[in-house]
Amino acid sequence: MGGVTHLPAVRGPFAAVDLGASSGRVMLGLLQDGRVTLEEVHRFANRPVPVLGTLHWDVLGLYRGVLDGLRAAGGAAETATAGLASVGIDSWGVDFALLDADGALLGNPVHYRDARTQGMPAEVEKVLPAAELYAHTGIQRMPINTLYQLTAARSSRQFRAARHLLLVPDLISYWLTGQRGTELTIASTTQLIDPRTRDWSAPVADALGLDLSLFPPLRSPGDPAGELLPGVLAETDLAGRVPVTAVGAHDTASAVVGVPAQGGGFAYIATGTWSLAGVELASPVLTEESRAANFTNELGVDGTVRYLRNIMGLWLLQECLRAWEAEGEPQELAALLESAARVPGLRSVVDAGGAEFLEPGHMPRRIAEACRRSGQPVPRDPAETTRCVLDSLALAHREAVFDARRLSGQEIETVHIVGGGARNALLCQLTADACGLPVVAGPVEAAAYGNVLVQARTAGAVSGPLSALRGLVRSSVRLRQYAPTGDHSLWEQAAARLRGDPPPGGRQREDGREAPCG
Repeated sequence: MGGVTHLPAVRGPFAAVDLGASSGRVMLGLLQDGRVTLEEVHRFANRPVPVLGTLHWDVLGLYRGVLDGLRAAGGAAETATAGLASVGIDSWGVDFALLDADGALLGNPVHYRDARTQGMPAEVEKVLPAAELYAHTGIQRMPINTLYQLTAARSSRQFRAARHLLLVPDLISYWLTGQRGTELTIASTTQLIDPRTRDWSAPVADALGLDLSLFPPLRSPGDPAGELLPGVLAETDLAGRVPVTAVGAHDTASAVVGVPAQGGGFAYIATGTWSLAGVELASPVLTEESRAANFTNELGVDGTVRYLRNIMGLWLLQECLRAWEAEGEPQELAALLESAARVPGLRSVVDAGGAEFLEPGHMPRRIAEACRRSGQPVPRDPAETTRCVLDSLALAHREAVFDARRLSGQEIETVHIVGGGARNALLCQLTADACGLPVVAGPVEAAAYGNVLVQARTAGAVSGPLSALRGLVRSSVRLRQYAPTGDHSLWEQAAARLRGDPPPGGRQREDGREAPCG
């Protein structure tokens, strides 16, 4: 299986704490007979909280969910074997907590969708031009980046009082173990890491007056991160020594480990609240062309680079569902997707990476306004809005996959969709149609698989490179394949329409199709 070595027949179990932007979960992973089994033992909501005009994460509520999940994992582990072998933590990127000199929390972390970063990229570029900043860090220009959040926060009393800064998974790890560290893959989302040296970029920090000593020492996936504190053991009913292992702490880094690819010619799309679409490389792409295409070079497990573009993702549909429910017209998702599949395709598309969709608010109204501004038919009901969202996401996936291939030189034979979007058959089929490439969907819990497998390799339950770990995923999950269908040129026409290019020799009809001139 691509160089994998199995040691004892049964090893584990390993607890994967996987914190997403809308929910958290604790998964129990067990290696047995050449397969990985995952059991979700606890799931909990992750709801942001607006306070006095600022949007916060309820990080104490998240930590309570983690403790409850570890208690459930311990109970399940005792039934299955003899207690937890280790714990690993991954989460979304960019957001951070500030601590005082004693390690006490200086307020709940601010949510990346908070408006405080408006205008911050332009402020940073007064000091470091965009091209120079990209040459140092290789990170795409997004207002949510930690660098822009720090720029917005550094004049506050809270920031001036801070002596330590911990990214979200590192904060949870600190509370569990009492040891502070900064895991490398999550650190790469800060826009303060040089992807060539895999270390902090002193030129960027110095230019912007940021003190890198706020960050504790860097850790790599597989490094030890401490052991559960006695108080944590008592709170979770766990016993003995339970190590915490650094994994790919950015959930996308763990998800890419969990991509069940065979060989190197693949693109991945990690779908959920965001879609992160790209390829895995051995070294970063720091060209001006890459910067102009807004590609990012985040770090991955085993010295890899996740060369990708962030796309708004299923947040668009989640916000639509929330708006319809608030208006007293709740939609059942399965029925809504069936209705959307019957709507004519590519009638209207929007820029799924557009900044106008970043903040919470009435998403159906904003989508309708974007269609109106671009002269496209305005969706008239939830089914048409949903089809617009899914067509737009598939189109954005296509553009990201094609750009990744062009800019990196990486051959792509297959597109792997992992994460929550792997359950959305319509989105998977539309992505195959848009890319003109076969799509393999699954696993949904790719981040948890990657998290568990890095823990298992560290513990000696399995050995081998990433290709071997991915072979274990392939043997452990049921995958679904989608072959491209339809007229591929229609997607190019839709992309041109979104760019504002005039249709070749024709004008657009109300149904979104081309009509002859005259």
